[in-house]
Amino acid sequence: MAQKILVVDDEIQIVRVVRGYLEKAGFRVLTATNGQEALFVARDEKPDLVVLDLQLPGIDGLEFTRRIRAEQPQLAIIMLTARVDEMDRILGLELGADDYVTKPFSPRELVARVRAVLRRAQGEPAPAEVLESGTLVLDKGRREVHKGGEVVDLTPTEFELLATLMSAPGRAFSRADLLESVQGIAFEAYERTVDAHVKNLRRKLEEDPANPQYIGTVRGVGYRFND
Repeated sequence: MAQKILVVDDEIQIVRVVRGYLEKAGFRVLTATNGQEALFVARDEKPDLVVLDLQLPGIDGLEFTRRIRAEQPQLAIIMLTARVDEMDRILGLELGADDYVTKPFSPRELVARVRAVLRRAQGEPAPAEVLESGTLVLDKGRREVHKGGEVVDLTPTEFELLATLMSAPGRAFSRADLLESVQGIAFEAYERTVDAHVKNLRRKLEEDPANPQYIGTVRGVGYRFND
């Protein structure tokens, strides 16, 4: 069965173009032109991924992300943003978006990013491997993370970043290293997004995110997992 992609943008021409490219790539495409409509569609259809413009009438993309994340924490989200909206991009990532594409964009690049995020969400076939540190347990086979016996809901990107860090405790990973581990290629312009994802991980995993026990900062380099 074809995977479902929800495209949300108030610019009809963008919706048409993106829909055409995604359908050609084999996806089933749902559309919405405002945040309220997008919430209805997402709740009813349970898409695999949302391509989301941040600048929407009524309920904007950030508020949509807040609401849908509370209901569907593992739903993959790719944001569409203007090049000048850096703060909105960072806030969107901190709310749980997996990736972003800036306008104007290449539809082919967007399709490639949709495929990459969906691969992360599904997980590549991998041997059953469990990584543990204290009460923190990451199960690659089940794609689950538990802390103190409780399930921790992570986005696909957050899961892959944590798996990469936990796979080599003590190793300093640069932001480019971490991007390459989740996207397959390092995009220099997107390295700052790693900081937003790490901030989310610390908020979900650490007792005191300001003084992290698990994910340490390596100044001038990036991050490492403290075993």
